[in-house]
Amino acid sequence: NLPDVDTLRNVKLQTPMLVYTRDGELIGQFGEQKRTPLPFAAIPDQFIKALLAAEDDNYFVHRGIDVMGLMRAVSELVLTGEKVSGGSTLTMQVARNYFLSRDRTFIRKFNEILLAIEIERSLSKQEIFELYFNRIFLGHRAYGFEAASEVYYGVRIDELSLAQHAMLAGIPKAPSRINPVSGAVAGLQRRNWILGRMHTLDYISDEQYQNALLEPD
Repeated sequence: NLPDVDTLRNVKLQTPMLVYTRDGELIGQFGEQKRTPLPFAAIPDQFIKALLAAEDDNYFVHRGIDVMGLMRAVSELVLTGEKVSGGSTLTMQVARNYFLSRDRTFIRKFNEILLAIEIERSLSKQEIFELYFNRIFLGHRAYGFEAASEVYYGVRIDELSLAQHAMLAGIPKAPSRINPVSGAVAGLQRRNWILGRMHTLDYISDEQYQNALLEPD
């Protein structure tokens, strides 16, 4: 009874109505959801690394399920009493966001795993990442990271600094509590943890890491 993952090839994402001046300058947008979809090729590599450090650093290696990631999430929960990093891969989150409810049941999780495996068989890693990037809710009516960049910083995502990319990458953990507007303190803590992960994974240098830590939220 699982849905057909091939429908992901023709997803129509809801976007707001945009109003421009005669010179092509955006002056307003209307709609419940703020969203500006981007193709994978337009997503900054630095942001991709920030998101992978935050959510799924084995993304380009696993085939939908990351056993090591699940084990790390469990160990962090045991050692700290908190869920620091999630055990779900980006592919599993795509399966949940597009096809399933957020009910915390064994059946839903099992279906999520099966769908993730099927999605990996049907789509490329770039296509799956693009689906995640453009769909996820990030607070303040922003859906997708390009829209979140515009909402929180007033610029496109390719104009953000390393620290700002890390801040955006931390929002999915708790969009209403971790963001630069209504959750700046928690967002800063999450941002710095992600920067530390990026440094540990050799995504950024010592100098980049230290300079990013010094940036305000």
